[in-house]
Amino acid sequence: MDQEHVKKWEKVWFWCIIIFFYLPIAYVVFFSFNRSKSLTKFTGFSLRWYEKMFANRTIMEAIWYTIACALIATAVSTLVGTITAIGLSKSRKTLREAIEQVNNLPMLNPDIVTAIGFMLFFTSLRIKTGFTTMVLAHIAFCIPYVILSVMPKLRTLDPNMAEAAMDLGCTPMQALFKVIIPQIKPGIVSGALVAFSMSFDDFVISLFTTGPGVNNISIYVYANVKRVNPTINALSTIIVLIVTIVLLVVNIVPARREKKRREKYGMAEEV
Repeated sequence: MDQEHVKKWEKVWFWCIIIFFYLPIAYVVFFSFNRSKSLTKFTGFSLRWYEKMFANRTIMEAIWYTIACALIATAVSTLVGTITAIGLSKSRKTLREAIEQVNNLPMLNPDIVTAIGFMLFFTSLRIKTGFTTMVLAHIAFCIPYVILSVMPKLRTLDPNMAEAAMDLGCTPMQALFKVIIPQIKPGIVSGALVAFSMSFDDFVISLFTTGPGVNNISIYVYANVKRVNPTINALSTIIVLIVTIVLLVVNIVPARREKKRREKYGMAEEV
């Protein structure tokens, strides 16, 4: 088989994979505007399911709990994970490797094992499950992902930069915030995004660590998935829209900044 045929088959497989992943999403978005409850026959354009979704108190509470939990878990896990990664980068090799192995365990464990572990932990301490326990569980399983995202950036960082900054008059905190963190910022941002996405769409751990009356979007969808409920299509469409906007902002804004920076330095070199 010549090179042209190989490239054609690569393109075919590429588009097959794209269709496989995105066709169900497009299907959900399309039928979220259906006038009737049918999920197979489009009877006309309507926003009735969006109106019902915003009027449904249970859905609004699920959205609130999901966003609040994801934001808190992201903020805390990003802070703790970044500080931990910086501390590990300055630790002895044996200790660093041991902690990295322990850090990988929550990611290797099945979600059901982690969820049961959290449930038994809270039960043994006689802690009433609810929003607080769900947030604590989300923070715990998000921290390893932040550490894993930040550590590669720290490995590429010159270890003498912080010492040079302190030799020039910076305090340790100034060296941390003005030298180290700006250099590892891409790793911190990617870790925060991973933590947010993991918390936002988590189902198993949330189900085992939450209490009565506290449901996130995943739990609500699971409870209503076996009956025809077009408001779920509307909810899914809004989530897809928000995620798309966030991804575009995260990818476009740094690219535009980098372009402006290059143009600025290019003009300076010409001068």
